[in-house]
Amino acid sequence: MDGHGLSGAERRVWAALPAGTRTALAGLPAADLRTLLLTVARDRAATVRPADVVRRWREDRFVRPADVDPRALARLEARVWDLLPADVAGVELSPVAPLGTCAAVAPVSQNRIVGTTRGTEVVSDPTNALAVEAAVRRRRAGEVHLAAAHRVLRAQDFGPDAGAHFRLFTLVSSARDTGSGRTEARLLVRHLTFWRSVLTELAGPATPALHVTLLDDPVLADRLADTVRPALAGGAVPLRDEPERERGRGYYVGVALRLTLAGGDREVGDGGFTDWTARLTGDAKERCLISCLATERLVSP
Repeated sequence: MDGHGLSGAERRVWAALPAGTRTALAGLPAADLRTLLLTVARDRAATVRPADVVRRWREDRFVRPADVDPRALARLEARVWDLLPADVAGVELSPVAPLGTCAAVAPVSQNRIVGTTRGTEVVSDPTNALAVEAAVRRRRAGEVHLAAAHRVLRAQDFGPDAGAHFRLFTLVSSARDTGSGRTEARLLVRHLTFWRSVLTELAGPATPALHVTLLDDPVLADRLADTVRPALAGGAVPLRDEPERERGRGYYVGVALRLTLAGGDREVGDGGFTDWTARLTGDAKERCLISCLATERLVSP
């Protein structure tokens, strides 16, 4: 293996090891690699002192508790569950997913994910895990609508005032294409109507709004005009077009959406269509809409 695509830190570490180490490790069977890594973790853990744990607790952004009142957060999320339509199945996700779950279904670098020594990764986006569950359920059922509330952990540094872990309430819908953008329009109306009801009740005086961005799809442009916008007309939370949005292109297809407070200045949610269940099932006719709300941002707007 060469050093193509490695960061400077990665090249430095591999250069310090005996020649051929990276190739040898990459060639190990998965069970043997897990055994090796578990041995290393056990040896390193044996040297940890109580003072080391306290120091890491103070300094490591991955382990510090969230700066949120858990009672207020629990009450808010309980109400979100109450507002969820009855035909949406709740899923209590595992804290971990198979290694490579995000990178396999979404254009996300594995460097942003916290991996484990047992061939898994800490869930960094519940929509990825729900998409896998939706693909499994779609093999034996009709269209699938799933929801989860989950604390996620992400490796990238969001800045000094942002935590590495936070709660997301997520929706994933997967259904078969019926042509002319009708399936996409129906799923969009379903998700946007739900989030409008959540923001109407729980955003308080923070001026919530829904935003939709068309991503170069003339068929969906027609469905937005004749189906989605009329269905979302009126109400306390407006639906606004956001044609200038660039973030998410290449990640979302067809349509992207956002949930905001303060007239659009504070983002509290995101979503859009993806090809995840189509890829997971090997069926190009699958349509998948994901969306999420960062519930802690409503507790402390």
